[in-house]
Amino acid sequence: MSGLSGKIAVVVGGHGGIGGAIAERFAAEGATVYATSRRADEGEVELGAGRLRTRRVEASDVTALAAFFERVGSEAGRVDVLAVNAGIAEYATLDDIREDHFDRTFDLNVRALLFAAKAATAMMPEGGAIVLVGSIADAIGTKGYGVYGASKAAVRSFARTWANELAPRNIRVNVVAPGPTDTAMMAATSDEMRETLTKLIPLGRMGRADEVASAALFLASDQSSYITGAELPVDGGMAQV
Repeated sequence: MSGLSGKIAVVVGGHGGIGGAIAERFAAEGATVYATSRRADEGEVELGAGRLRTRRVEASDVTALAAFFERVGSEAGRVDVLAVNAGIAEYATLDDIREDHFDRTFDLNVRALLFAAKAATAMMPEGGAIVLVGSIADAIGTKGYGVYGASKAAVRSFARTWANELAPRNIRVNVVAPGPTDTAMMAATSDEMRETLTKLIPLGRMGRADEVASAALFLASDQSSYITGAELPVDGGMAQV
């Protein structure tokens, strides 16, 4: 039996990069996955033992996000697993930070995540699982990414609180925290930045999206049935040693 056989899963920010890898892995493991994207066309495909349904949603638009969850509720009746990946990381030092930079980051990385969790848990049965995609940036001070790091620290804090609040319903909440990962977001940074980051990783390379997806699958499945409120780094040791 596949790890998520028969489950209804939602992946917010589930197209391309880490989110896309998570959505595809969940489907391959037997789930019916609803994956949001602000770019991808709506559609449905079979993947492994499950199905992947892409829905066009701007996650930072809370009204659109609420309508999406209403649609999932009417079609599937419940959400067993929620993964929230939607996020941005824009460079700005303290001197350069402007209100629009702060608002874009927190609207997507924090506000959307909060209201996605609120909507999902309203229809989540006992024994559900929430996986929040954080970052090791929540615990280190990377120059120029202070707002991003602060937004991911908020994600980590939410996980602790929600793990406590949802424990009576046996709903687990955990964070998967990638380090530098070879995705389009990372490709948008400078060669110098990527080289600098790679030198800080004990394993000597950036991570792959599928490696983060494997960790997310572990946290979403019964393999982690006694783990909640935790953060699982997937960073090649960068922030660990």
